Amino acid sequence: MFKKELSISEIYKPQEIEKKLYSFWEEKGFFKPDSDSEKPSYCIVIPPPNVTGTLHMGHALNATLQDILIRWKRMLGYAALWIPGTDHAGIATQNVVERQLLQEGIDRYQLGRTAFLERVWQWKESCGGRIIEQLKRIGASCDWSRLRFTMDEGLSQAVKEVFLRLFEEGLIYRDLRLINWCPRCHTALSDLEVEHEELEGKLYYIKYPLKEDPEKFITVATTRPETMLGDTAVAVNPEDKRYKNLIGKVLILPLINREIPVIADSAVDMEFGTGAVKVTPSHDFNDAEMAQRHNLPYVCVINEEGRMTEEAGKYKGLERYDARNKIINDLTELGLLEKTEKHKHAVGHCYRCKTVIEPFQTVQWYVKIKPLAEEAVRVVEEGKIKFIPEGWVNNYYAWMRDIKDWCISRQLWWGHRIPVWYCAECKTIDGKEQGDLIEILFYKPITLNGKEIWGGSFNELKKLGVSKEEIEQRAKMIKIPKEIKHFANREEPKTCPYCGSKELIQDPDVLDTWFSSALWPFSTLGWPEETEDLKRFYPTNVLVTGFDIIFFWVARMIMMGMKFMKDVPFRDVYIHALVRDSKGQKMSKSKGNVIDPIVMIEKYGADAFRFTLAAFAAQGRDIKFSEERVEGYRHFINKIWNAMKFIMSFAHLRTKEEVKLEDVKSLKDRWILSKLSDAIYETNRALDAYRFNDAAGTVYQFLWHEFCDWYIELSKVVLYSDTEEKDETVNCLFYVFENILKLLHPFMPYVTEEIWLNILGKEKSLMISLYPTHDLINKDEEAIDKMEHIIEAISGIRSIRGELNIAPSLNVDVYIKSLTPQAENILNEGYQFILKLAKAKSLKIQKDLSRAKGSAVSVKKNFEIYIPIKGLIDIEQEKKRLLKELQKTEQDINFLNKKLMNEDFIKNAPEDVVKKDKEKYEGLLVKHDKIKENLSVIEELKN
Repeated sequence: MFKKELSISEIYKPQEIEKKLYSFWEEKGFFKPDSDSEKPSYCIVIPPPNVTGTLHMGHALNATLQDILIRWKRMLGYAALWIPGTDHAGIATQNVVERQLLQEGIDRYQLGRTAFLERVWQWKESCGGRIIEQLKRIGASCDWSRLRFTMDEGLSQAVKEVFLRLFEEGLIYRDLRLINWCPRCHTALSDLEVEHEELEGKLYYIKYPLKEDPEKFITVATTRPETMLGDTAVAVNPEDKRYKNLIGKVLILPLINREIPVIADSAVDMEFGTGAVKVTPSHDFNDAEMAQRHNLPYVCVINEEGRMTEEAGKYKGLERYDARNKIINDLTELGLLEKTEKHKHAVGHCYRCKTVIEPFQTVQWYVKIKPLAEEAVRVVEEGKIKFIPEGWVNNYYAWMRDIKDWCISRQLWWGHRIPVWYCAECKTIDGKEQGDLIEILFYKPITLNGKEIWGGSFNELKKLGVSKEEIEQRAKMIKIPKEIKHFANREEPKTCPYCGSKELIQDPDVLDTWFSSALWPFSTLGWPEETEDLKRFYPTNVLVTGFDIIFFWVARMIMMGMKFMKDVPFRDVYIHALVRDSKGQKMSKSKGNVIDPIVMIEKYGADAFRFTLAAFAAQGRDIKFSEERVEGYRHFINKIWNAMKFIMSFAHLRTKEEVKLEDVKSLKDRWILSKLSDAIYETNRALDAYRFNDAAGTVYQFLWHEFCDWYIELSKVVLYSDTEEKDETVNCLFYVFENILKLLHPFMPYVTEEIWLNILGKEKSLMISLYPTHDLINKDEEAIDKMEHIIEAISGIRSIRGELNIAPSLNVDVYIKSLTPQAENILNEGYQFILKLAKAKSLKIQKDLSRAKGSAVSVKKNFEIYIPIKGLIDIEQEKKRLLKELQKTEQDINFLNKKLMNEDFIKNAPEDVVKKDKEKYEGLLVKHDKIKENLSVIEELKN
């Protein structure tokens, strides 16, 4: 499809090229791993973005870094596989579809479970692939033929198999416990799914009367007075002298008039409030632990809807915050509210809908996690998995060594349904049928014989004529006591294994979304089947992810990998930083500082955007992103394009493809080949260590400064003259430039491929060409040393011209005093380069030169440069300019000196700000000395 173009556009136009090239790569199958079994394998699994998601800056950084690695390894000759996929995102997706239904005036219960799930699948097929298309825009070279979804058939089979094996080993169990509950989503949440936000609230001081003397009180402080109705004790610290004589006494719970004891527990903080705390086991995790220690009863006063229960007495049915207001009013009327204070405290919110969560006691499914966690800690301790940067391993250990059992059930419809069944006819507690104990709650009543039925036991509803199918479709909640019999099965069972009954009910809950994604590294490769992909690509090589899901996902993948594959899921875990705005603030819609990656790509092209992310992806440091940075790297692409146009103008002189250092004679060519060798070595070394910014910086520095600023300019001296070196120079130009394109390709795939295929006219794609490695070129240290002398001389002359404002059009007389014989020989070897590139009218190099009066000086290690400036500048004007510059420099020095002498600034300012100011201060001191030297030279001319 590509032909070598006869004409080259003036500038690079990414919008015209990117889509064309990406389609070409896909059509040719370049994203698929090489089928050659002799090649070493390299595999990355993408952290599956939510199917509801759109590309944000975190995704863009994550995908860019993975693509750099996979393209690099592919070019190094690996069978490189990058597995893409999306996560079904239980709560998030269900919320999206529920909002759509709400706009239609219906809810999911009206549709029923089956019809609702059909709607979700329809939504997923029509809208759920948006982020995949956006990943393609950024250039992600995933093998899309292996695209996975956490609820596709293969992964669903893996999820079921893992559940059943853990269940059979007794590592999955049901229990009645206090959990985080979202009253809006009507589901349990893990601790990790609760976002804590510090809010300005109130601390309410409430008097609890003593039973033996109601005129005496213990005052407790609480932020949640609505939960007091469920208090079953008041606790004090046994060391608190204020309450020692009250321990064991009985209090009367205000408003409810229930008798509750005063207990002693060392967990009570004597400094909080009054030192006496209410104990509400059904609505506080710490209180639940205290209740277990003291055998206290549980009284639930807030239900699944966030409304008050029957146990709340006259407050029954009130929404929890309405109840709070009424309770405070009632306590005030009774004279039992001592005072209120403003109080900042962390309040837990549902991570999806942002509703304030409730601690709530329900029966849930759990994974017994400690046996799995021990192995996961061991493999990291033994170095079988490495965290990069290394500091994150401490966070991993801290969490893993204090781990709690994992609540894996969610009261949703969208997700992997738990493969467990209950028999309605089996006898259980007190000989009752299980169907009498399973309680059904409807979202709205069923009318039977003129009577509204809001729910009841399974058996009661069956007797009333409500079918099992209708129960399942219409139920808002099915409550199943933990004690009743149950069994797990790989397929839907027909009869009960205990009694043979056909009256079976499947558990209504689904698994936590993170359960399926914990299997991602091996389920995406075909497990539980023994596939060729699984044999070839597991363990995967590296996981690239954010720090915020080390516990959600990384740790769980390690646990599941060790349990089911008997090996680690990946060798390295690279934790990338956050992308912040240019001021270092976290991006958020409320701040209005969110940057859309697609907007950046459309405006500047994917290459400039990708390179910006890579260039600032320093380990352990957040990225301060700004559009100006992307624009800057767009100029870098222009530099590449202009270099290409210059080189192509000499294409007719090219005589060979390969250039070997031992065959090259010219000093400049031996130097650039040696510097290329350095760039190749440093780029590979940096990528191998996941130092993306160093790798990008190395290629940038080499192309812009050493190749464009120096080698191309040195080449012009040869190419624009009549010399035999032309052919060698052209061959070297092409050879070095082509290797630069290879080095750059993982970072900037589009512009490099466009030049490679369509302008250089290569037969095969750049992305399947061999990446340069350190053994490609031997270094010539002598050539490097010599060219450094020559470059230093040219730079020194240019510096004098710049500092004294000598017009570029003026040629100057240059005298170089050599301080060693070697320096003299080297500079004479580079005579023509110094003469031409420094715009010298004449050039004299020898050891016995002396500085003429009125000459500007540049002192180097092995030589000194003198340039007489008389007649080149307006003496008076230049003196005024330099004096003005000196005054401003001194002001800047004084300002920064005061700043850096301020201990508060050094102590409180960000480290990078202090560092920049120190560097600026040192630079100003050097500049100050230079200005004074130049003023001295001007004074000499006046005398």
